[in-house]
Amino acid sequence: QVQLVESGGGLVQTGGSLRLSCAASGSIFMLGAMGWYRQPPGKQRDMVAMITRVGAIAYADSVKGRFTISRDNVKNTVYLQMDSLKPEDTAVYYCYAIVGGLSMWGEGVLVTVSA
Repeated sequence: QVQLVESGGGLVQTGGSLRLSCAASGSIFMLGAMGWYRQPPGKQRDMVAMITRVGAIAYADSVKGRFTISRDNVKNTVYLQMDSLKPEDTAVYYCYAIVGGLSMWGEGVLVTVSA
């Protein structure tokens, strides 16, 4: 079993930056792609960014050029650097990982961007 523990959420002003981290622990030998989803208030959960073990990356169009995903395979940790934040980035951000073909989720961290 794999546990995903997120950190780094909080309140930031428009134009500011935050860095999210997600550390995987447990049965991580089958850890595959990792990434981030987000769910704004009253809306569905959507993919923000994903990264495979070998570094292939995908971003949602809404965050391209502002967010950067990275990964440390030694620490089994994925990061999301968020710059030029906008109020519409306000959401609960969930860490996501594929483990042995199964989807795993963290509990989520709240990111609030004030106008």
